[in-house]
Amino acid sequence: MKLTTRGRYGLRALIDLALNQEKGAVSTQSIAIRQNISESYLEQLIRMMKKGGLVTSVRGAGGGFRLSRPAEEISVGDILRCLEGSLEAVECPAIVGDDCSEAEACVTKLVWKRINDAIANAVDSIRLSELVEESRKLGGKSNAEIIRQMQSMGTEVEQEL
Repeated sequence: MKLTTRGRYGLRALIDLALNQEKGAVSTQSIAIRQNISESYLEQLIRMMKKGGLVTSVRGAGGGFRLSRPAEEISVGDILRCLEGSLEAVECPAIVGDDCSEAEACVTKLVWKRINDAIANAVDSIRLSELVEESRKLGGKSNAEIIRQMQSMGTEVEQEL
Protein backbone atom coordinates (compact mmCIF):
# COMPACT_ATOMS: atom_id res chain seq x y z
CA MET A 1 0.00 0.00 0.00
CA LYS A 2 1.37 3.36 -0.98
CA LEU A 3 -0.46 6.53 -0.01
CA THR A 4 -0.94 9.27 -2.56
CA THR A 5 -0.78 13.00 -1.93
CA ARG A 6 -4.55 12.84 -1.31
CA GLY A 7 -4.02 10.88 1.88
CA ARG A 8 -0.87 12.67 2.99
CA TYR A 9 -2.12 16.21 2.33
CA GLY A 10 -5.62 15.43 3.56
CA LEU A 11 -4.30 14.17 6.88
CA ARG A 12 -2.13 17.28 7.26
CA ALA A 13 -5.11 19.48 6.41
CA LEU A 14 -7.35 17.85 9.03
CA ILE A 15 -4.67 18.14 11.70
CA ASP A 16 -4.37 21.83 10.82
CA LEU A 17 -8.15 22.25 10.85
CA ALA A 18 -8.41 20.61 14.27
CA LEU A 19 -5.60 22.80 15.61
CA ASN A 20 -7.21 26.02 14.39
CA GLN A 21 -10.99 25.57 14.64
CA GLU A 22 -11.20 26.62 18.29
CA LYS A 23 -11.97 30.22 17.29
CA GLY A 24 -14.35 29.37 14.46
CA ALA A 25 -14.41 27.99 10.95
CA VAL A 26 -11.09 27.66 9.14
CA SER A 27 -10.65 28.76 5.52
CA THR A 28 -9.03 26.56 2.89
CA GLN A 29 -6.77 29.51 2.08
CA SER A 30 -5.36 29.59 5.60
CA ILE A 31 -4.79 25.82 5.65
CA ALA A 32 -3.17 25.95 2.22
CA ILE A 33 -0.78 28.70 3.35
CA ARG A 34 0.21 26.99 6.59
CA GLN A 35 0.59 23.56 5.01
CA ASN A 36 2.11 24.73 1.72
CA ILE A 37 -0.56 22.91 -0.30
CA SER A 38 -2.14 24.21 -3.50
CA GLU A 39 -5.44 25.81 -2.52
CA SER A 40 -7.27 24.35 -5.53
CA TYR A 41 -6.01 20.84 -4.70
CA LEU A 42 -6.90 21.32 -1.03
CA GLU A 43 -10.44 22.38 -2.05
CA GLN A 44 -10.81 19.06 -3.91
CA LEU A 45 -9.69 17.15 -0.81
CA ILE A 46 -12.01 19.15 1.44
CA ARG A 47 -14.95 18.36 -0.89
CA MET A 48 -14.12 14.65 -0.61
CA MET A 49 -13.90 14.91 3.18
CA LYS A 50 -17.17 16.84 3.33
CA LYS A 51 -18.87 14.15 1.25
CA GLY A 52 -17.28 11.54 3.53
CA GLY A 53 -18.72 13.22 6.63
CA LEU A 54 -15.42 14.36 8.14
CA VAL A 55 -15.90 18.12 7.77
CA THR A 56 -18.80 20.54 7.56
CA SER A 57 -18.87 23.93 5.89
CA VAL A 58 -19.80 27.24 7.47
CA ARG A 59 -21.13 29.92 5.12
CA GLY A 60 -20.90 33.67 5.33
CA ALA A 61 -18.40 36.07 6.83
CA GLY A 62 -15.87 34.11 8.81
CA GLY A 63 -16.95 30.98 6.95
CA GLY A 64 -14.82 27.99 6.22
CA PHE A 65 -14.72 24.46 7.55
CA ARG A 66 -14.94 22.63 10.86
CA LEU A 67 -14.60 19.01 11.84
CA SER A 68 -17.99 17.31 11.69
CA ARG A 69 -17.32 15.48 14.97
CA PRO A 70 -14.75 15.69 17.75
CA ALA A 71 -11.15 14.85 16.82
CA GLU A 72 -11.27 12.02 19.38
CA GLU A 73 -13.89 10.30 17.21
CA ILE A 74 -11.97 10.53 13.92
CA SER A 75 -9.31 7.93 13.18
CA VAL A 76 -6.49 8.16 10.67
CA GLY A 77 -8.20 5.19 9.01
CA ASP A 78 -11.40 7.22 8.55
CA ILE A 79 -9.44 9.98 6.84
CA LEU A 80 -7.33 7.73 4.62
CA ARG A 81 -10.28 5.58 3.52
CA CYS A 82 -12.26 8.71 2.67
CA LEU A 83 -9.47 10.02 0.47
CA GLU A 84 -7.75 6.87 -0.80
CA GLY A 85 -10.47 4.21 -0.82
CA SER A 86 -9.41 0.73 0.21
CA LEU A 87 -6.24 0.51 2.29
CA GLU A 88 -5.65 -3.15 1.55
CA ALA A 89 -2.12 -3.99 0.46
CA VAL A 90 -3.45 -6.94 -1.53
CA GLU A 91 -6.97 -7.38 -2.85
CA CYS A 92 -7.40 -11.12 -2.60
CA PRO A 93 -10.82 -12.47 -3.61
CA ALA A 94 -10.40 -15.51 -1.33
CA ILE A 95 -10.17 -13.26 1.75
CA VAL A 96 -13.57 -11.68 1.17
CA GLY A 97 -15.21 -14.93 0.08
CA ASP A 98 -15.42 -14.17 -3.62
CA ASP A 99 -14.89 -16.81 -6.24
CA CYS A 100 -11.26 -17.88 -6.48
CA SER A 101 -10.26 -21.13 -8.15
CA GLU A 102 -7.13 -21.37 -5.97
CA ALA A 103 -8.75 -20.56 -2.59
CA GLU A 104 -8.72 -24.13 -1.21
CA ALA A 105 -4.99 -24.68 -1.76
CA CYS A 106 -3.79 -21.09 -1.32
CA VAL A 107 -1.85 -20.42 1.87
CA THR A 108 -0.73 -16.93 0.81
CA LYS A 109 -4.24 -15.64 1.44
CA LEU A 110 -3.42 -15.95 5.16
CA VAL A 111 -0.41 -13.68 4.68
CA TRP A 112 -2.44 -11.10 2.74
CA LYS A 113 -5.18 -11.14 5.37
CA ARG A 114 -2.69 -10.59 8.20
CA ILE A 115 -1.03 -7.72 6.33
CA ASN A 116 -4.38 -6.09 5.52
CA ASP A 117 -5.58 -6.53 9.12
CA ALA A 118 -2.34 -5.05 10.50
CA ILE A 119 -2.70 -1.97 8.29
CA ALA A 120 -6.35 -1.52 9.30
CA ASN A 121 -5.57 -1.96 13.00
CA ALA A 122 -2.69 0.53 12.82
CA VAL A 123 -4.59 3.34 11.09
CA ASP A 124 -7.79 2.76 13.04
CA SER A 125 -5.98 2.94 16.38
CA ILE A 126 -4.56 6.43 15.79
CA ARG A 127 -6.98 9.26 16.57
CA LEU A 128 -6.86 12.72 15.03
CA SER A 129 -6.79 14.14 18.57
CA GLU A 130 -3.50 12.30 19.24
CA LEU A 131 -1.91 13.88 16.17
CA VAL A 132 -3.20 17.31 17.19
CA GLU A 133 -1.63 16.87 20.62
CA GLU A 134 1.67 15.73 19.09
CA SER A 135 1.59 18.72 16.74
CA ARG A 136 1.15 21.06 19.71
CA LYS A 137 4.11 19.44 21.47
CA LEU A 138 6.20 19.95 18.34
CA GLY A 139 5.17 23.58 18.09
CA GLY A 140 2.19 23.48 15.74
CA LYS A 141 1.13 27.10 15.41
CA SER A 142 -2.34 28.56 15.48
CA ASN A 143 -3.58 31.31 13.15
CA ALA A 144 -2.93 33.98 15.78
CA GLU A 145 0.65 32.82 16.32
CA ILE A 146 1.39 32.84 12.59
CA ILE A 147 -0.14 36.31 12.16
CA ARG A 148 1.94 37.70 15.05
CA GLN A 149 5.08 36.10 13.64
CA MET A 150 4.47 37.46 10.14
CA GLN A 151 3.61 40.94 11.47
CA SER A 152 6.78 40.98 13.55
CA MET A 153 8.68 40.45 10.30
CA GLY A 154 6.93 43.47 8.77
CA THR A 155 4.49 41.51 6.62
CA GLU A 156 0.93 42.79 6.26
CA VAL A 157 -1.49 39.99 7.01
CA GLU A 158 -5.27 39.77 6.91
CA GLN A 159 -6.52 38.85 10.37
CA GLU A 160 -8.53 35.91 8.92
CA LEU A 161 -5.46 33.99 7.74
